[in-house]
Amino acid sequence: MSRSTDTKSEGYGIRTVPLVGRVTAVRDGAVLASSTSAKVMYETRLPPVVYFPQEDVLADLGPQTELQTFCPFKGTARYRDLTIDGQSFPNAVWSYDDALPESRGIEGHLGFMPTVGAEIDIGENRLEPDRSGHISGQLTDWLLREAAYIGSPEELTTALCERLSDQGIRLSRLSVMIWSLHPLIAGKNYVWDKATGKVTTFAPSYEIYDHPGFVNSPLRHVSEGLGGIRQKLGEKIAENSFPILQDLQDRGATDYVAMPLPFSNGQMNVLTLASDHPDGFTTANLGLVFECASTISRFYEVFTQRENARSLLETYVGKRSGARVLGGEIRRGDGDKIDAAIMFCDMRDSTRLAESLERDVYLDLLNHFFETVSTLADAHGGEVLKFIGDAVLAVFPAGDDAEAACAQAIEAARAIVAALDQPRGADTPTCSSAIGIDFGSVLYGNVGSRERLDFTVIGHAANVAARLCDRGKMTEHAIVATERVVGKDARVTPLGAVDLRNVSATVNAFSIAP
Repeated sequence: MSRSTDTKSEGYGIRTVPLVGRVTAVRDGAVLASSTSAKVMYETRLPPVVYFPQEDVLADLGPQTELQTFCPFKGTARYRDLTIDGQSFPNAVWSYDDALPESRGIEGHLGFMPTVGAEIDIGENRLEPDRSGHISGQLTDWLLREAAYIGSPEELTTALCERLSDQGIRLSRLSVMIWSLHPLIAGKNYVWDKATGKVTTFAPSYEIYDHPGFVNSPLRHVSEGLGGIRQKLGEKIAENSFPILQDLQDRGATDYVAMPLPFSNGQMNVLTLASDHPDGFTTANLGLVFECASTISRFYEVFTQRENARSLLETYVGKRSGARVLGGEIRRGDGDKIDAAIMFCDMRDSTRLAESLERDVYLDLLNHFFETVSTLADAHGGEVLKFIGDAVLAVFPAGDDAEAACAQAIEAARAIVAALDQPRGADTPTCSSAIGIDFGSVLYGNVGSRERLDFTVIGHAANVAARLCDRGKMTEHAIVATERVVGKDARVTPLGAVDLRNVSATVNAFSIAP
């Protein structure tokens, strides 16, 4: 494999050259720095930067600020404020106090940000023109022509590793950590391993933030804006370093890099690379990744936005409803008439509980109620459409089998009553519910104003289910359903024809045994 490090070739390059004679930085007549030991750094695609030894900087410098930036060739830069004639320039000077090997020549030297407006007098020296050529080559061509048609982040990660390997980068491991908007998982971690040539996807829960393996990891370090990481692994690793570095070295890795992979909204994700080449990564290797990182990030961002949209819709309107919205049913009136069993489940004595329990205890109880109802409705083929105060509206679509939908709703109701009746432990309150079920034709779709919609079910069966639930709360019946729902179920008690509020005709109701 080619491992070119020639800065005049088409590979990414970086080098430091001492300047001859005295070099001075001046702003409006004020000398900011003056040195006979200044250096210039040439880096592909960037203008030459002049660095001064810290002891030759004459301007008033403040202490290091919280700002840090990372370069895979120079290391982590720290910044200072600068004061000139009483005028303050925030983060105007930077330095690499622990520069990486490629840039060790500027360690302890300072550069001035363009915002300072300093004029650099380089004396008899002459700066070289930028010789950046066609750097990214085949990788860029792939990103522009083919990558957009890849169907999943796992496929993208695999293809990316193949392209990087084709261009001479000897990867042993690559991972991409993308943070997400999901009620249960913190993000997705796509890990490619050379040994298998495949990608493994991890979906850690939010407990990861407290896990020791994450707290002392490059993922947390980079995600929190503390800079990137570059560590050669062929030598003794410091005791206070990240544990994963020792693990990778034990597996044959010789070099490791963790760098930010930012999204357009500022979200800081992480790209990590490990190499098993005896010499690790070259400047050209990392330059290739650095050049294309922002474009690579956009592809992962598209996948993430799509997944975030799906998970948020499923979280707030349910899986079936969310799929319909993502499928294009986003206008008022979009929807279908469906036959379904409608279940309305309400917590008993919620007002008394809210008044008698401490706020956090009541919220825990309410969430336990919602979790129980949602889980069991889903387990029996239903879907929770919404939480209404302390009540739950669920739908069991019939398709071609109305009897099965009714049976599913009844079994879900029985399971809910039984689950809520289970003790939760000492000093932990429990709750009970009233459930109403009806079956019929309902509108399943969007209703609301032109700018604010609700995906729900509307129809006589939904209204009857809610009123039967009210009836159950008043009469202490756990589950009340219509004749159409109970069918041939023998474990029911007839309640006769009952009058329901806002329902014009009487309804033959039955109490279903829990």
